[in-house]
Amino acid sequence: MKESISVRIGLSSARELEISVEDSDDLIASFEKAVKGKDSVFWVTDTRGHRFGINVSSIAFLEVDKPIDRGVGF
Repeated sequence: MKESISVRIGLSSARELEISVEDSDDLIASFEKAVKGKDSVFWVTDTRGHRFGINVSSIAFLEVDKPIDRGVGF
């Protein structure tokens, strides 16, 4: 089972989306493709299978966190 990685997408409307994904490398590659003008919509699928379509022109930043080690706690 892959660890989920938290991704924050900043929008030009001063809002942010926080989404958990499984493959950050694939996400970064598709983001770069979208920004280079190949796509007008950046599609993200989260760990639960929900898809989000974001207009590329409204994206201000993309922040990818490293996986968090969630050790056992009591």
